Amino acid sequence: MDKRTFTNRLVVLDTETTGLNPQEGHRIIEIGCVELVNRRLTGKRFHVYINPERTIDAGAIEVHGITNQFLDDKPVFAGIVDDFIAFIKGAELIIHNAPFDVGFINYEFSRLNNQPGTVTDYSQVFDTLTYARKKHPGQRNSLDALCKRYSIDNSHRDLHGALLDAEILADVFLLMTGGQSSLLDEGQERPEQSVVSSEVSYLSADRPALNVIRCSEQELNEHQQRLAAIEKAAGSCLWNQLNA
Repeated sequence: MDKRTFTNRLVVLDTETTGLNPQEGHRIIEIGCVELVNRRLTGKRFHVYINPERTIDAGAIEVHGITNQFLDDKPVFAGIVDDFIAFIKGAELIIHNAPFDVGFINYEFSRLNNQPGTVTDYSQVFDTLTYARKKHPGQRNSLDALCKRYSIDNSHRDLHGALLDAEILADVFLLMTGGQSSLLDEGQERPEQSVVSSEVSYLSADRPALNVIRCSEQELNEHQQRLAAIEKAAGSCLWNQLNA
């Protein structure tokens, strides 16, 4: 488990843009976010396409496949900003190459008449690219490379898309920072010290036999496949060691 302490609510975020540099007037055209609470996906998402009010670079279209014609009837950034801020407010943002996305969002904020400030006025930011470079020095740490390293299937990712990339990044982040956090239920406190009783309790001889429900062959196979995936991604799996 990563020693860093995260807030309970995380928002994994990605954007697509008209080009590479907001200082050259490039704009955001798509924002995709997924929510994690206590390291579990909640199913809550924020996803919107945005009319950039300018043309998209040909090179950018090759990356994400989004055209100006597709965005003609989409809202402008000012029309979605309140909902966006409400979604990220109070959360820690998980972003791959955060300076890029944060720079674009701050640029969009700066263009608004009401001047809502900057991203860090609402959220903390965790850059998974910086973290990956420290964890895997000298290796490729693009999102695709991390998917391969952590055995995450991204075969459906022919083009970049903000929501799809946010969902993939959520999987990468969870595995890269520790995977499964606990076998205990979330919110269940782990006792600081075990208390051993000197008393021994015996079951009554006339106690009815317990009803044992055995798993099916399919459930057993799915369980073994899941353990194999955990071991491949994390390097070891406690359950496999116990079964050895």
